[in-house]
Amino acid sequence: MHLAARRRPFSQAAAGLRTITMSSLSLFKSSMSPSRSSSSRSDSLGAVGGTGGTKRKGIWDKFSENLLGHWSKRRNTGAATPQVRRACEEKSAEEAVTAIVPLPFSVLADGPYFEVASWLDAPDLARCDQTCRLLKGLNAQPCGPWQSVGDAAFFGMELDVGGSFLPFEGDGSLKARANTAWKGRYKLFHTEAPTFSAPFSGSEIKAVEHPDEVAYCRCRLRTDLLASRADRGVYVEVEIRANADNLSLAVVDFEGGGRSSVTFSPETGAVLRERKVRESPRAIEGTYIHLLPAAPPGHRFEGVMGLYLRNGHLAFFRRWFVSPSAATAPEGTAVEDGAEGVGSSAAPAELNDADRTDMLVEPSWETTGFCTDLRWASGQRLSLCLAFRDDGQYNVRIARVGRNPPISPHRSEAAYQDSKWNHLYGDDDHPLAI
Repeated sequence: MHLAARRRPFSQAAAGLRTITMSSLSLFKSSMSPSRSSSSRSDSLGAVGGTGGTKRKGIWDKFSENLLGHWSKRRNTGAATPQVRRACEEKSAEEAVTAIVPLPFSVLADGPYFEVASWLDAPDLARCDQTCRLLKGLNAQPCGPWQSVGDAAFFGMELDVGGSFLPFEGDGSLKARANTAWKGRYKLFHTEAPTFSAPFSGSEIKAVEHPDEVAYCRCRLRTDLLASRADRGVYVEVEIRANADNLSLAVVDFEGGGRSSVTFSPETGAVLRERKVRESPRAIEGTYIHLLPAAPPGHRFEGVMGLYLRNGHLAFFRRWFVSPSAATAPEGTAVEDGAEGVGSSAAPAELNDADRTDMLVEPSWETTGFCTDLRWASGQRLSLCLAFRDDGQYNVRIARVGRNPPISPHRSEAAYQDSKWNHLYGDDDHPLAI
C-alpha cells in the first residue's frame, strides 16, 4: 500500500510530463502548418492545463504566436538555403544590368565625338567651341575637326605671307601638327585666300594705274600635293562688274622657276599657252586655240570667269552678265544667246530697255573643258593672276576659292591635238594678239 501510494505521484508526474511533451510537439507541428485552425492549438493547450489552466493557456497562445511569427519572417526574407541564395544573386545581377548609370560627357572624347564632328562644317564647329570648353579642346587637337575641315577646304593651296609661302598643312611633320592652332589656320586661309597680293590688297580692285598690270592672287597651287589626292581640285572664280578695257585670267609658273603661262581670254573664248624664249630683247612664243564663241569686236567682258585644276589638267569657265548678242541686237529682231544658241522672242521696238532685258534668256555657264595638262610648267607651284591690258577704272573681285566648279567640265578632244593649236610669236615690236 505504501509502496503503491508512493509510486502514484511518480506515475502521475511522468504522465504529466508525457502530456506536456506531446503538447509541445503538437505546438511545433501547428507552427509548421499554419493552415491548422487556432481551435486545435487551443484544445491541445487546454488538455495540458485542465480546467484551471486559463492563465497558462494564455501564455502558450502568446508563445505559439511569437514562434509562428518568427518562422514566417525567416521564410519571407529568404532563409539561407541554396535555392533562395541563387535567386537573390540572379535578381541582383539583373538589376545591375538594367540600371541606368549616368555617364560623364567626357566619355565621348575617346572616339564617338570625332565621328559625329566629321559631319559638321566650320560654322557648326565654331558654335560648338562657344558652347562647351571640352568640345573646344577636342576640336583643336592635331588631327581633330578643325584640321579635318581645313584639309577638306584648303589642301593643295598655299598663302603668300610676306614673301614666303604657307601651305595649310605646314611642313607635314608631327611636331608641326601638334603646335598648329588649326582653328586660327582655317580662319587665315578662309579670309586671305580670296585676296590679292601687294601692291594690291583685299579682294577687290577698283582702279589700275599702269598698262599691262598684273595682279596676283595670294592663293598659290601646289601641283605635287594635288597630284597625290585625285579627289581634290581647286576652283578660283573672279567677278568683273566694270571693265575699262581688257583683262584675262592666267596661271603661271614663275615662282617655281619657270617662264611659262596659260591664259584664258573671256572675250575671245581663247586659251593661250606662252613661253618666254628671250629676256632681252624680250621674245615670246606661244600657241592658242578658240574653244568658246568670241564676243563682237569692241565688246568688253562683264560677268564671271573661273579656273579649275584637277588631276593635272586645267579648265576655264565664263558666264556673261548680259549675252553679247543680246547687248548688240537691234530693236525688233530676234535675240539669241551666244553661249547656248537659245533664242527668244523678238523684242518689240515700243518696249523700253528694262522690258526687253526681262525678255532675254539669262546667259548660262560655259566651259572650255579640260584643255591642257601641266607639262608646260616648271616646279611645283603655280600662281594665279589677272592681266590688265590698259589702265582705268575697274570693278573686279575674287568671288570665291573652293573645290568645285559651277558645272562639270568635259575633256576637250580638240585641245589635246597639237595640230588644232595655232602658233604665234611676239616681241617688243610685235605684241601678241589673238
